[in-house]
Amino acid sequence: MRLDAASAGRLAALALACVGREFPNQPGHVMQRAGELDRPRSLHPAFFGCFDWHSAVHGHWLLAHLLRRFPGLPQAGAIRTALDSALSAANLQVEAEYLRRHPEFERPYGWAWALKLAQERGNLQPLEGVIVQAYKQWLPRQTYPVRSGTHTNTAFGLAFALDHAHPELKPLLIQRALDYFGNDRDYPAAWEPGGNDFFSPCLIEADLMRRVLPDFRGWFDAFLPELPASLLEPARVSDRNDGQLAHLDGLNLSRAWCYFSLARALPDRPHLRKAGERHLEAGLAQLASGSYAGEHWLATFAAYALACAGD
Repeated sequence: MRLDAASAGRLAALALACVGREFPNQPGHVMQRAGELDRPRSLHPAFFGCFDWHSAVHGHWLLAHLLRRFPGLPQAGAIRTALDSALSAANLQVEAEYLRRHPEFERPYGWAWALKLAQERGNLQPLEGVIVQAYKQWLPRQTYPVRSGTHTNTAFGLAFALDHAHPELKPLLIQRALDYFGNDRDYPAAWEPGGNDFFSPCLIEADLMRRVLPDFRGWFDAFLPELPASLLEPARVSDRNDGQLAHLDGLNLSRAWCYFSLARALPDRPHLRKAGERHLEAGLAQLASGSYAGEHWLATFAAYALACAGD
């Protein structure tokens, strides 16, 4: 299963359909006074589409990623127009100023995707610098990791920030990963999945620690001595019009990218690759379900999983 021009075109079509779509919209804005809340396009001129800020951010990552890999896509012109319009210097300045005023906004999920977009697109200043500073201010204060299967997951926020590898931030990221997760043992993986997970807390943690530990194999064997059936088989979604339940389609795709990455780190364990393929197949089947609850974000997870499958 590899990303080719045909599948890239289908993913691009999904992203183009939502990055400029302002409504429906779920703002993450905390109001301090009456009349403060403006329409999404005014609050976030770069990232107002795709239902919420973080999905708009990673929707633009998806477009930039596809354009780099397949510059001859039929949608290439539309992609360039969308990226140039959204990621103007003026728009990024507004986004950066908003984050300075609201330092907990989209922490860490949206931050992580913004740094991933910066990797793909290049200069995302001044927003990129504000996010790097936000990580530096936040991580020393967060005593314990958040081990959820959703946006607040600490391991995911650290992993993508490590990929960005800002020299001022990287040592802190590595230290906090070791502080939070270095001594983890015997994870109760049979308790997964949670009902609205789009991350596997244990797999996303392992995907972080493979980036950090020279002896990842020893840590992994102590952390996850067994892979229960509930972790090896794709999750089932009962209602794709329910935004929380539809998260499980994303779980299958994020599990896939974790399994592919773990299989590269542990090449003598082919069952990891096979588990990734099962999850990828299940997730790809649901990208165009007809429900905006999934269609505004799942294409990004699919593209990242396909990238990990092919690495």
